[in-house]
Amino acid sequence: MATTFEVLAEPRRREILDLLRAGERPVGDLVERLTLTQPTVSKHLKILREAGLVEVRQDAQRRWYRLRLEPLIEIDEWLRPYRQLWNDSLDALERHLDTMPDEEAR
Repeated sequence: MATTFEVLAEPRRREILDLLRAGERPVGDLVERLTLTQPTVSKHLKILREAGLVEVRQDAQRRWYRLRLEPLIEIDEWLRPYRQLWNDSLDALERHLDTMPDEEAR
């Protein structure tokens, strides 16, 4: 089975997750919004489902997909030290800018 990172490396799968952030959607809606064929969207949804990133609910003839946040915790945890580096860099930039002469004083 592919890792969460491998699954999310595909841009169309990230687009699907972006659409599902707003809430549960039927497959037909995803097909329409992504301008992909139904088999292509279904293939991506299968991979996302196997990775645990989405879950499906059957309602009569329609399949509704929704986002599962739990697997994204793995990515959030991995990104944490990089966010800290980014924050440290921004703090250093702010300190540097605070030491510069004020342009308006001229």
